[in-house]
Amino acid sequence: MPIVSAFLVPGSPLPMLKPDNPPWRELVAAYGEAGELLAASEPDVIAIYSTQWMAVLDELWQTRPHLVGEHVDENWHEYGVMPFDMHIDTELTAACIERTNEFGIRSKGVDYDQFPVDSGTITASHFLNPQGRLPLVIAANNLYHDGAVTERLAATVRQQADALDRRVALVGVGGLSGTIFRDDIDPGDDHLASPADDEENRRMLELMTAADAAALRAALPAYAQAAKADMGFKHMSWLLGGLGDGYESARVLGYGPTWGAGSAVVAFTP
Repeated sequence: MPIVSAFLVPGSPLPMLKPDNPPWRELVAAYGEAGELLAASEPDVIAIYSTQWMAVLDELWQTRPHLVGEHVDENWHEYGVMPFDMHIDTELTAACIERTNEFGIRSKGVDYDQFPVDSGTITASHFLNPQGRLPLVIAANNLYHDGAVTERLAATVRQQADALDRRVALVGVGGLSGTIFRDDIDPGDDHLASPADDEENRRMLELMTAADAAALRAALPAYAQAAKADMGFKHMSWLLGGLGDGYESARVLGYGPTWGAGSAVVAFTP
C-alpha cells in the first residue's frame, strides 16, 4: 500500500504564528511529533487536502513546480507574515488530474506565479515538511463535493501513487468543532467555545482511536452537524478515502482550542 502514514492536523495558523501562547503549546508540540513520525515513515511525497483552499467550478490541484512567497492570513493578520517554500510532485499531480477527469470529476491544474496558497496548507507544510524537503500534492476543497467524492479523490491519489511507485504521507488539514469567539479575547485565555463542543470533539477522537473505519465514517454526518465541524469534516473523509479499507491504529498527539474552535493532531497507522 503506497500510504505509509496519515495525519489529521489543524488548519488554523495560530500555532504557527504564536507558538509560545500557552493554550496552543500542546498543538505546537503535537505538530512537532507528527513531523517526526512523518519523516520516520520515509514518504516520497506528502498529499495535502486543506479545507481552506476552496474551489467552486472544478477540483483544483497545484501544478506549479515551485511555490514560494509570503502570506498574511485574512483573519489573523496582526500576528505576522507566513513564509512558504514548497515543491510540487507534478508527475503524480498530473496523473491524479487525468484520472479524476476519466470518472467524471472535472479537475484542473493551477500554475500561476504568486497564486495565493492558503493558511492551512502553509501551516501544515511548516510543521510537517520543514525546509520543504519533500514534494507535495495539494488538492483543493471543492465546496460542492461531499464526503464520498472527497474520499474518491484521496483514493485516486493512492491508486496513482501506487502506479508511480510513490510512498505517500496523507494529510487532512482542518479543524474539529467550528464555533469561534466572535469578540476579541486574551489569547492566553483561549478555550473551547462550549462544553458541548468539547464533548462532541472528544467523542469523535475516541472513535478515531478505536480504529473502526466503518463506524467512524457512519458517525461523520451527525458529528459535523452537532459540532458545526469545519467544512463538514471533509478532511476526515480525505483521510478515510486514502487509507482505503481501514487503518491499523490512531493516536491523538494533541487537542486544544484555536480561538474557541476545536483542533487536534492525530496520527494514523495505515
